[in-house]
Amino acid sequence: MNEIKKQIPFFERYLSLWVVLCIAVGIGIGQVAGDSMQFLADLEVYKVNIPIAILIWLMIYPMMLQIDFSSIKNAGKAPKGLILTLVVNWLIKPFTMAFFAWIFFEHLYSAWIEPELAGEYIAGAILLGVAPCTAMVFVWSYLTNGDPNYTLLQVSVNDLIILVAFVPLVGLLLGITDVTIPYDTLVASVLIFVVVPLLAGVVTNKILVKKHGEDWFKTKFLPRFKPMSILALLLTLVLLFAFQGTNILENPFIILLIAVPLIIQSYFIFFLTWFGGRKLKLPHAICSPAAMIGTSNFFELAVAVAIALFGLQSPAALVTVVGVLVEVPVMLSLVALANKWKY
Repeated sequence: MNEIKKQIPFFERYLSLWVVLCIAVGIGIGQVAGDSMQFLADLEVYKVNIPIAILIWLMIYPMMLQIDFSSIKNAGKAPKGLILTLVVNWLIKPFTMAFFAWIFFEHLYSAWIEPELAGEYIAGAILLGVAPCTAMVFVWSYLTNGDPNYTLLQVSVNDLIILVAFVPLVGLLLGITDVTIPYDTLVASVLIFVVVPLLAGVVTNKILVKKHGEDWFKTKFLPRFKPMSILALLLTLVLLFAFQGTNILENPFIILLIAVPLIIQSYFIFFLTWFGGRKLKLPHAICSPAAMIGTSNFFELAVAVAIALFGLQSPAALVTVVGVLVEVPVMLSLVALANKWKY
């Protein structure tokens, strides 16, 4: 019996195209609006830009609706896949990302990137590396016939770990740069962009599932938020590139320079986790999402924190946005590879 070919939803499938269009629109708006864009940049509280914060919260809240911490009680039934995920995501990935970023931005790119800016480019890459995926991994798992319940378990546990590990790891790894770390802003960012939407999502999930049933929640309620989440992402990118436009026009080559270490990191983590899973004799339905969750990034959080710590026009914010640009084509290539290697 032939398997039904699964397809990624329309907006997610062409996310890189939408990002490219947002780059063009954002740069155009930035050139036309000029200094008047500074008004939006100045709307901030505790260094958190209010318009961007609202848009990113609208991105993150829908993904948090899917989290079910009751699934954690099943963690002991098949612990090897979860252990592999946690080891790669929290003990390996952040440090390899910092290493690749340091090699490229500090050394290989020294002819194109000024030393005083290299630290911020590294910081942006580190923020991506310390934020494992929590939303799109459901899509990648589905496309590779991953176990949806186990994927939910992996994501739920990672979200809990983000609450306690994100700030210390970011602080530790940013210590390799010359960047001063405003811990109050860093902690505030985690509270705003992880704790609040996570609590709101879990409470909403429990109330609506209890009132209307799980089937209604998944088939009727959740789909309503997909357009909102994508629209918020695209509007965020338009704003970011409206502020970054001048820097990009003066040095368009920088997008390619940033993409290279991010792509290398993605493939490195995928192969490490995939073959680690094979060595542990994990079934494909568990090995595949384990590899995908480490390779993909929680770019919404990375973008938000980069803006809060370094500003809308910073190299760090630009790196996190390029992470969005390269994510979909890279992950689709790995989906194809995982399906080809299915065992």
